[in-house]
Amino acid sequence: MRTTVRLFTGTALTVAALGALAAPAAFAGNYESLEVYPSDASPGTTVTVNTLACGKHGHGVGDANSLGAGEFQLSPSTHKEVVVGQFRVPEHAKAGTYGISVACDNGKTARGDLTVTHRRPSGHVQTGVGGSVGPDTAQVTAGAAVLAAAAVGGVLLLRRRASGARGH
Repeated sequence: MRTTVRLFTGTALTVAALGALAAPAAFAGNYESLEVYPSDASPGTTVTVNTLACGKHGHGVGDANSLGAGEFQLSPSTHKEVVVGQFRVPEHAKAGTYGISVACDNGKTARGDLTVTHRRPSGHVQTGVGGSVGPDTAQVTAGAAVLAAAAVGGVLLLRRRASGARGH
């Protein structure tokens, strides 16, 4: 009896595992690839998308509504069977990953992702307090003098200890 239960359980688990592996493959066939360049963009950046889904001389409508950029047109490019479109990342777009999709005239669809990142500030920090304008020559000179004095003092101390150790 135990052998029958084990055989039945093993068969059921195998069927379930194969079904779980087949489901993503079936779902993945619903969309074709949409290339998004750059795939990481900051607000204000113009993004270009292209796909082979629309076919030779095809057209399509892109959807970047999840990002707040609205719809955009795709038209044939100079490359064989590729359609291209562009949109601009809105200034108010928040950081995150957004799905961009395309519906072609031939009924096919394509999908890709765009990651919005925000620019890091560069240059001096504007705090209004001051003090970080640039190096002060007097402070640099004083620091160098302290380091030189410490080095000379260290050398003298080591020489004195070395000469004192020989006498005993």
